[in-house]
Amino acid sequence: MSFKKIVVLLVFISFLYSCESKVYVAEIPQIIPTPSSQTINEGYFLLENPIGLSYDDTFKISGDFLRKYLQKGNTIQLTDNDDIQFLLDETIENPEGYKLSIQPFKIIISAKTDQGAFYAVQTLRQLLPPEFENGSFSDISTSLNTSKNASIQCMTITDAPLFQYRGMHLDVARHQFSVDFIKQYIDAIAMLKMNTFHWHLTDDQGWRIEIKKYPELQEIAAYRNETLIGHYSDQPHQFDGKRYGGFYTQEEVKDVVAYAQSQHVTVIPEIEMPGHAQAAISAYPNLGCTGEQVDVAQKWGVFEHIFCSKDDTFDFLEDVLDEVIPLFPSEYIHIGGDEAPKTNWKRCEQCQNRIKTEGLKDEHELQNYFITRIEKYLNSKGKQIIGWDEILEGGLAPNATVMSWRGTKGAVEAAKQKHNVVMTPTSHCYFDYYQSTNPEEPIAIGGFLPLEKVYGFNPIPSELSAEESKYILGAQGNLWTEYIPTEDHVEYMVFPRILAMSEVVWSKNENKDYTNFVKRVENFNKRLDVLDINYANHLYEIEGELISEENKNYYKLYATLEDKTIYYTLDGSPVNLFSHTYTKPIPITESTKIKAAVFDTEKRLGNVFSETINYHKAVGKKITINKTPHKSYSGCGPEGLINGISGSDSRYGDKEWLGFWGEDLEIVIDLGENMDINTIKTRFHNVQGQWIYAPSEIFLEFILDDGSKLTDKITLNNDNSNDVIDLDYTIPKPKNMGIKIKTIRLNITNYGTIPDGKQGAGQKAWTFIDEIIVN
Repeated sequence: MSFKKIVVLLVFISFLYSCESKVYVAEIPQIIPTPSSQTINEGYFLLENPIGLSYDDTFKISGDFLRKYLQKGNTIQLTDNDDIQFLLDETIENPEGYKLSIQPFKIIISAKTDQGAFYAVQTLRQLLPPEFENGSFSDISTSLNTSKNASIQCMTITDAPLFQYRGMHLDVARHQFSVDFIKQYIDAIAMLKMNTFHWHLTDDQGWRIEIKKYPELQEIAAYRNETLIGHYSDQPHQFDGKRYGGFYTQEEVKDVVAYAQSQHVTVIPEIEMPGHAQAAISAYPNLGCTGEQVDVAQKWGVFEHIFCSKDDTFDFLEDVLDEVIPLFPSEYIHIGGDEAPKTNWKRCEQCQNRIKTEGLKDEHELQNYFITRIEKYLNSKGKQIIGWDEILEGGLAPNATVMSWRGTKGAVEAAKQKHNVVMTPTSHCYFDYYQSTNPEEPIAIGGFLPLEKVYGFNPIPSELSAEESKYILGAQGNLWTEYIPTEDHVEYMVFPRILAMSEVVWSKNENKDYTNFVKRVENFNKRLDVLDINYANHLYEIEGELISEENKNYYKLYATLEDKTIYYTLDGSPVNLFSHTYTKPIPITESTKIKAAVFDTEKRLGNVFSETINYHKAVGKKITINKTPHKSYSGCGPEGLINGISGSDSRYGDKEWLGFWGEDLEIVIDLGENMDINTIKTRFHNVQGQWIYAPSEIFLEFILDDGSKLTDKITLNNDNSNDVIDLDYTIPKPKNMGIKIKTIRLNITNYGTIPDGKQGAGQKAWTFIDEIIVN
């Protein structure tokens, strides 16, 4: 045994038998994503100077990464000994799998490939103190009296990913971010054992990649004259009057791709077609159907200026792809294919001639022709295409991979046709959605996607058989940046939801547990602090819900971390350590304003939770709806419409609003007894830029105590610019006669198909309804 190992052994024995020693403190393993298996063994590995690191060229990327990581801030003196050793193990079945063995005097990383070893290094990284992230853990020495040594619990970890595609997306067309930040984004992807960066480079609001053959893409398409201020739904629209834009040179792109390869991350570029092309058309008007000069888009949404299907357009796109392909060694080129309004195609003589000459049925088949023609070209260059699920419309291109974002229907359809699929539905994967109901949250596009919902995502649709499920390659989180102008804001929207997504795509389902996960997130936040990452910390926030039991109503509070103490008040007064301690659901018999917060022994840890309960006559009664709310906007379910709690004025995706897509509704409220009722109030979202339209017609029916019915029809004005349309109905009663009502029925007619010229033209409109207040 070497002298160093004898010294370490003596120190270790001293550590075990000295109750006063505080020198060596092992980190309890709290790894994200959680490994396939981990066995805790007796003892500790003490990281002391000098330390040996041994690897050959088989593990060059992973070995070099660990070497640089340990040497940050001159923390560690490295030798060529084998204290930490990389070993080739051909018996490991999964090429991305690894085995990590931590022993008292040795760490062995076993893998079949450098990629597998790289993921072992990322696990080892999380077993070291967070200060290693920036080199501030600088007291490593051989001295027995050192005040700071790194000790790692002895353990054996055997690990491999659940899915082969584990990705994160970033839109740089709406807002552009520096090359340095893109590298930091890739750092985060690699740290969490994800392997794909989907780089969205072109859209209506900007073209962000240099194409040397077409310089006006850089000079014109890369810049917009001004940008929308506030939210799209804010009326009237306001603009900042400032020119905005930029692009990545091909040298910068090469630099980013090489950097990603150094961390086993594949970069997939997205060049949008045939839709989201207004920026390109602004530079080269002949690429559109009308030939008219248009500006780079200055607000968000879907635009009618899409690529024309004439040969000149294909010549342009093939030239663009000829410059893109050499920059990206990835198997895939993402060609978009989503949200392409066919308005101009329907009016375009050249597009209509294309439909006739190619024997196509309609404009949807023309889109299939467009995608298939591009696919054949890319295939001839050794590339495969991947596109959003709209590429299914009109028939799927022969070898295409589908990225399913509009729910799971597209994924099921593609998998049943034996096409590969990447799951990225808005319901669980859109990180531009709000992640908290806190009114202080920064502006987001809409929707509501909390950490727990991301964590609960299962990428395998239940409709698929075991054989069909093999076509689900994996999943990715998407970040669209219409409302995310800064790098800090990007980090805030991504973290910690990327932690949940990493576990969705890596960890076995039987190893997943949300309660355990959030404890690991709390620990991981210390690492993010050292990395100076601006994460959203909602771990100490409170959620609540009204529950009904035996005709009595209670309000139940939840803390994300179960080992925390909740204090609350019921009169709207400030909450502190002297307030009520929450131990069980709170009885609710009247209108109440609850305030609550999580505390430790000394101070409040999170934001103050506040909920106003409007205790009306239908609260806690029986309600049925003839349609199931859309799973992306299911709120608290039907009972949420009569729980006394109104939804947000602006966030239709919170848990109080219910969303239905293109469906007529029948809502029945059974009051359980005859009641004297005077008014019915509710409200509907009317954010038409988000495809949400208040209904124009509502039919009301009341069943009276004598069994007779009282009916009425209400017409709402939904053609105005108000984000919310109110229904405030007073029940007409015969003079000097009382009327008692037991049952209330609302028949709500969906707006129907969105008309031409509006966002989402041709699509079904959404209906969003809030609390139904009965008094």
